Amino acid sequence: MAAQRACTTHPLVLRRVTVRRVHQVTPRMRRVVLGGEDLAAFTRDGIGRPAFAAPGFDDHIKLILAADGDVHAALPAQLPHGIEWTPAEHRLTRDYTPRRVNQRTGELHLDFVVHGEGPAEAWSASAREGDELWFVGPKSSLRLPERLDWILLIGDETALPAIGRFLDERPLDAPAHVLVTVSDDAARQELALRDGDTVTWVVAEPGDAPALEAAVRALPVPPGEGYAWAAAESRALLPVRRYLQRERELPKDRLNITGYWHREEATDPEAEGTADAGAAAQGPAQIPSPLSWLVARAALQLGVVDAVADAPGLLPGALAARLGVPGPRIDVLLPLLATYGVVVGGDDGAGLRLGPAGEELLDDHEREEYTGHEAELLLSLAHLAPALRNGTSPWGLASGTTLLGTVAHDAERYGELVEECEQLVFLLDGLTADPLWEDVGTCLLTGPGSASVAAALDGAGRRPRLRVAEDSVPATVLREHVPAPDRIDWTAGPADVAVAAKALAHRTDEEAARLLTRLAGWTRTAILVEASRPDGLSPHAAEAALHAYAATGSPLRDSAAVEALANRSGWEVERTIALGWGAEATVLRRA
Repeated sequence: MAAQRACTTHPLVLRRVTVRRVHQVTPRMRRVVLGGEDLAAFTRDGIGRPAFAAPGFDDHIKLILAADGDVHAALPAQLPHGIEWTPAEHRLTRDYTPRRVNQRTGELHLDFVVHGEGPAEAWSASAREGDELWFVGPKSSLRLPERLDWILLIGDETALPAIGRFLDERPLDAPAHVLVTVSDDAARQELALRDGDTVTWVVAEPGDAPALEAAVRALPVPPGEGYAWAAAESRALLPVRRYLQRERELPKDRLNITGYWHREEATDPEAEGTADAGAAAQGPAQIPSPLSWLVARAALQLGVVDAVADAPGLLPGALAARLGVPGPRIDVLLPLLATYGVVVGGDDGAGLRLGPAGEELLDDHEREEYTGHEAELLLSLAHLAPALRNGTSPWGLASGTTLLGTVAHDAERYGELVEECEQLVFLLDGLTADPLWEDVGTCLLTGPGSASVAAALDGAGRRPRLRVAEDSVPATVLREHVPAPDRIDWTAGPADVAVAAKALAHRTDEEAARLLTRLAGWTRTAILVEASRPDGLSPHAAEAALHAYAATGSPLRDSAAVEALANRSGWEVERTIALGWGAEATVLRRA
């Protein structure tokens, strides 16, 4: 299971700033200095908001723009605690790293790569004193290990703001070894280097993966405990990740690699730019074939991708022997893997190497799309038509049991649900700030989001005694994720309040009603933390109801559906607490 990255969360606040000045740092980098009352603590709509905080050198804020120029129509809704990304046809968002935050002068510096394309760069090119800009974030800051002997800072021009800020502020007292690829020598910047630091500039086109990989391989890796941080075009980083993870064997908690921009999704190298909202595909709509997905899945399940990654140049016959699959059968797969870019070579005696798609499949998050829980849900949709006719779940028809029946006895699958819930920790401020906790001495937790709830309570200074109501396998998984597991009572029992965190998302209506009935035997107050609507910022929002139906036989449960389940189990809905990103906490009282 993937380790949860150490981070500090921040309240999500929508802020307005205005341009104070603009200047060119280099011919390739434009700096916009922003200021405004919203950078300090302020009050809007009668609710106090904290001052802007971005303590991490690679923090990201989300700029909000609009394709039609109507930015106010594109703004999300500010909740008492959090942000709700309501649908907005012309909204554009781009993530940027603050180059400098000056609390004394109340200024925020943002650096934009000058490349002539993209909405954010276009905004910066026309920015004049007094122009407004709206943004949200950051939602969290990375916490570096306390004791390190060195750190590698690797990136292209889009990473320069983060690298420059690290060197200015030195969050870590260790030598920094910097590597930056630039499109032209004119893009070089003065960096605040110290004795023991090194810097390497490499001239290469943006997104040039071979040039970046070669430069990283040429870097000496110092002895001792180190950390590697890298940010650049997403595909260009794939071989870098493979090299540092597999050849240099850096542990995952000593490695942070982030794709700041995507060559295929957008031509503009803007930090973590998201796809333009509402962008329509050109030409007639086409339904893609599932063949490439199935072939990639087979390659991962057989171990093809890992074998070729570990032994580049492997001949097809040697690959077949290593995998224990006869050569003629592997020959069925290899031509298609080459067609889809998973592998290259293998013909005319050439050895096999990973192609661009194969490099992507080395990333754990990419693999999950093909072999994890979401992949199994997707395969169950082969039974969608009969499930819709029968009113049951596709998962149940495919597997012969409910999803709850599966994950309750499968630690790996339940672990995937727990990891999916890690993002909850960014949304729970509205729950932990609620006055209901003032009289709570004991809290009963259930559901894969329990670890996130425990962490959020700790972060808010709430210290109720915790107990967990889960079957043995889920409880064992949660022990590995919850902070300080030894303080928790791992047996179900009476409590002042129960929190079911994403506990209904893998249960049918009947199973959900049984859980709520069980909770009624232990407490008079229960809180359901669930997604009641699609995340308006997600490009897959339209699929949310289908995914929910595949899992449970019910569409994404809205407030009315949750209330109906509560009422049939002896509960009444007292109120709901909006958490943002489509999630809400429903407070129930025993009827």
